[in-house]
Amino acid sequence: MVQRLSSFSVGQTAKVLGLLYGLMGLLAVPVIVMAGILIPERNGAGFGIGYALMIPVLYGFMGFVFTAIGCSLYNWVAGMVGGIEIKLDSDTGSA
Repeated sequence: MVQRLSSFSVGQTAKVLGLLYGLMGLLAVPVIVMAGILIPERNGAGFGIGYALMIPVLYGFMGFVFTAIGCSLYNWVAGMVGGIEIKLDSDTGSA
């Protein structure tokens, strides 16, 4: 059965993906902390814990903003030319 994805809920989609990007940003924290420990400081310019903790926040915020922009653009374009068509198969239930 072919169905069409005609629009996204901008706020809900941006909220979910913003949180997912924030969680993915947490994966970068140990790498940045290790870099801050291993790389010698030059003229007092090093990676601090504050910088490492800001990465998930920035990832989450930017993920929210760009997802909202992308959803809005998709909804606008889909309104003009139609949405993405996807084929969905029904589950036969034979597991």
